[in-house]
Amino acid sequence: MNYITIDFETANRDFYSACSVGLVRFMDGRETDNCHALIKPPSKFFYRPWTETVHHICYEDVKNEPHFPEIWNNIVMPFIMKTPGLPLAAHNGNKFDMKVIRACCDYYKMPYPQLEYFDTLHIAEKAWPELKSHSLPELCRHFGIIYNAHHALDDARACGLITAMAARKSCTATVQELLSKCRLKMRRF
Repeated sequence: MNYITIDFETANRDFYSACSVGLVRFMDGRETDNCHALIKPPSKFFYRPWTETVHHICYEDVKNEPHFPEIWNNIVMPFIMKTPGLPLAAHNGNKFDMKVIRACCDYYKMPYPQLEYFDTLHIAEKAWPELKSHSLPELCRHFGIIYNAHHALDDARACGLITAMAARKSCTATVQELLSKCRLKMRRF
């Protein structure tokens, strides 16, 4: 089970207001490497009080940080390309994290990455249909995973641990086998 998990936090409801990213590399279902970066959104007026209470990142934290293109080109893509060909995984990624990537690329007029990805929320729904909620905090609570919710690196790590647990439960050795067993498909940007 080799994959890279990714998670973003945003300054508000606009997907292009990314203010933090976390990535964790999993090889054979175990964490081998990680990185985290703060991102300066396009405008200080993007911050809303409710987002600060969720992820505790305010404008003062990011005002001297690089914007998305620098973080993407100098941190995110080099991290991903250390092990080319690994898919990205994100929890509720179809509705959030992948939209953040697309929106930021659109805003900064950058090409979409040529990467594959899968959504771990759908894997969790298939692996544990008996659970009432498949949100990352609820899954972590259920399985006793202690983490700091809405911190991009911790969310990425928890997402990867849940994926590894689903693979063990379904007796699958690769991401493709896990997706096939869950009747899901890999996606591309």
